[in-house]
Amino acid sequence: MILPDVRASFGRDDAARLVYLLAREGEDRARLETLVSERGIDALLDHPKVPGALAAEPGLSALPLALFSYVALRHSLLEGGVGSRLMADYVTSIFLHFAREARAHRIADYDDREYRYLVDLVAEIAESDGRRGFLLSAHLGNFSLWLSGLFPDWICTRERRRAGPDLGYYEAMGQAGFSLAADAPFARRQQLDGCYRDAAKTFTALRVALNRFSDRYLTPRPASPVDRLLRQVVDDFEARWLQA
Repeated sequence: MILPDVRASFGRDDAARLVYLLAREGEDRARLETLVSERGIDALLDHPKVPGALAAEPGLSALPLALFSYVALRHSLLEGGVGSRLMADYVTSIFLHFAREARAHRIADYDDREYRYLVDLVAEIAESDGRRGFLLSAHLGNFSLWLSGLFPDWICTRERRRAGPDLGYYEAMGQAGFSLAADAPFARRQQLDGCYRDAAKTFTALRVALNRFSDRYLTPRPASPVDRLLRQVVDDFEARWLQA
């Protein structure tokens, strides 16, 4: 089960690293250290200069993946008007878990069955209950967000060729999955119902934030720059509409 627990894993070494990088960008070290002591590491994680400071680090590949991913996704979400640290934490956790081999296609780390299509998850949800039904529903949300968030160019290309559904399909599936997961008794016992409910409510904004992250850091050179630009224009319009 994927939990919003990335932020809680950051410690003194991570704070010291951020202070060092921000000081190198011209920020006052003493002031930064005071901020950490008074407000905790969130004061550094939310600092407007920290994404650029991390990206400019010559040893970027040596940075902790969790730290870089959380910062990049947190600020991408803030750009879209999503200020919830819980959502930043959860989206980062999905990204890190699904970066593992085959994890994106399984409802849990040690589940034997792999799911390649959303419709397969939907079909099994209809026949499952209890903990497995909950895991299937949560995975429908997670998998939909991962696909539409990190691979929007692939989805749009397939849609244009009439070989697959559009981003709206993935959004509808993801919202349904998170809503079902939020209503499951298991989610309430684990105090995750609020997380899933927020993910369902803000799914489009989460997807657009992941698109920004993917465009900037994972696939900065698209196969079709024009198609990407058109998608980004639509995403920007949707983001402004959601914030209105």
